[in-house]
Amino acid sequence: MSNDIHSDLHATLAERSRHLQAVAHSLKTELFGIDDIIDRVIDSLRAWYVLPQLIARPVIVCLWGLTGTGKTQLVRRLAQHLGFYDRFIEVQMDGFSHGSGHRSAGSISAMLAESGIAEGERGILVLDEFQRFRTVDKHGKDAKVERYQDVWALLSDGRLPPSLSVLGEIESSLAWAEYDQDRKSADEDDEEDDEKDGKPRRKRRLQLSPWEAQEFKRCLKLRESLLEIMTWKPAEIQERLRAFRASQESWETDYSKLLVFVAGNLDEMYAETAKRVEDCDTDADIFHALTKKLSLIDVRKALAERFKPEQIARLGNNHVIYPSFDRATYVRLILSICDRYVSEIQESSGVRFVLDASVYEQIYANAVFPAQGTRPLFSSIHAILSATLVNAALWALEQGANGAEPVWLMLDAGDGSQGAQGQAKMVARFRLARREFPVVLELNRLKQRANADFRALLAVHEAGHGLVYALLFGRAPQEIRINVASFEGGYNSYVKRKAWSKQNTLDSICVSLAGRAAERLVFGDAGATTGAEQDLAQATETAARHVRHHAFGSRWSRTDVTREANDNLNTDVAATNREIEQIVAREHIRALELIESHATAFLAVVDALMAQGSIAPAELAGLLGLPLATAVPSAAPEAEPLDAYATQLASFKARGTPPAAGAARLLRALA
Repeated sequence: MSNDIHSDLHATLAERSRHLQAVAHSLKTELFGIDDIIDRVIDSLRAWYVLPQLIARPVIVCLWGLTGTGKTQLVRRLAQHLGFYDRFIEVQMDGFSHGSGHRSAGSISAMLAESGIAEGERGILVLDEFQRFRTVDKHGKDAKVERYQDVWALLSDGRLPPSLSVLGEIESSLAWAEYDQDRKSADEDDEEDDEKDGKPRRKRRLQLSPWEAQEFKRCLKLRESLLEIMTWKPAEIQERLRAFRASQESWETDYSKLLVFVAGNLDEMYAETAKRVEDCDTDADIFHALTKKLSLIDVRKALAERFKPEQIARLGNNHVIYPSFDRATYVRLILSICDRYVSEIQESSGVRFVLDASVYEQIYANAVFPAQGTRPLFSSIHAILSATLVNAALWALEQGANGAEPVWLMLDAGDGSQGAQGQAKMVARFRLARREFPVVLELNRLKQRANADFRALLAVHEAGHGLVYALLFGRAPQEIRINVASFEGGYNSYVKRKAWSKQNTLDSICVSLAGRAAERLVFGDAGATTGAEQDLAQATETAARHVRHHAFGSRWSRTDVTREANDNLNTDVAATNREIEQIVAREHIRALELIESHATAFLAVVDALMAQGSIAPAELAGLLGLPLATAVPSAAPEAEPLDAYATQLASFKARGTPPAAGAARLLRALA
């Protein structure tokens, strides 16, 4: 018999495991770009699904990411595939939960009771928009929280205490009802008592309302139906309450076998990363790589700005971080959405459209905002395609299209000018007929709003920065852009360094000043513009830290370690001003010399920026003979560049140089 039981158990577990893998495969087919996330989630709930007997407290999985990355969609589809959609409840932690009544809106326990998830049984609970449920304000003080206060007890061990305040309200309501009834029967002037100030007196019920009956049933763990409980007289209810309070049984409701998803957008976690990409249309692969570096530490730092330490602890350590989508994922999404639009048009009208590659390219250029998730993508595709396809279908039907032959569509982005000739348009072709339909490509228009003179200035300035950076740091910038949509200007984006040497800081100052140097070289000293103001501020700040903080200059002591005049610490910053000025002037000359000596490559970068608005890292690397492997950083920490310190250490060991040699040189310098 025991062998049979063991065999049956083994077969059950094997079947559940196979089903879980099938669910993972289905989710990966439906949802783009989150295969790793799906694997993490499936592994997290494996024991809960395959061997629920092992579960003694809720399984908590936290999902954090930018808006529109599919967090909520994943858990909804997961619940459906697992067969738990009838035991699935989604709570909006901002207080606007779908499907909840007004009486249950402030209580997790009440919402669970309404959901039909039985005590001690498995179910799936989603706490969405959790970042809005803050218990600590921006100043670190306790925030006033009036709803869902029982969530922390649920996350702790899954056992919720009964709402004694609700039971008290029920008892009080019944007592008042009995009091009113007794008073009415004893009162000789019923009509006078029934009205007060011309308004009918509200009569209290002697039976429980549906909501009260539900709460009564939940708190006392009754098996009777709601209809039966609603027929009970006050005496029966009072007796049940006395028995409940006198019982030694657990008053708690057991939800320890719940699978709880905590989901939200932790903007604080992405803040530093977002600062590194200055434009809404930045390269998706770059932003993807940066967000993949976010870790548990980043999550906890972000949570600490919203919740108390003991509350953060109850969330556990299973935090799944969504990176932003890379370019390949956005392309898959665009293809999928466009195919759906085309299919729907064909089903409804019979017209078969074939989209040219230009359509997909322009949609990507005008709809992808990596730092804002996928929601702008969906709305932009709808704005570009929906009305245009309908109008094109009507025209095609007039031309005799019936689905046997395709109608070809291409998208001409135009040149951004205000005239009709420069406007973006969708071009439809059927046989020998041709028709143009205007299309709004707002992002393209914003990128092309600068006139030729301003584009030339931007191209020269940004080419100076990019060229000097590539020469000094041995790698092309991640991005060099002009004609930026989010602001009328340009920028360079560089890979973050793990550590900075003395030479690195000098090179950084040189890069900061290279924009001004390029302007002086091309436009003359009198033609240099105020666009270098921020560059000069950055260069001066770096030079000041070089001398005053890092002891890379002539001084060893910090010169600004205190602001208190009576402290016996060095506060004399004036002595370093001349040295800072000399460093900045010297690095500006160096930048000018580098651009002059690489004038051909510099002008090639300028031409590319003028023509395309950007230059690919590989193209710049090719102009300068640099390695190509460093254009886009990987998610690995080692991807952040460092000087060859390990090699230098090995060389030092091989030389056998005595440590005193370095000290002797310093002593001679100080003498």
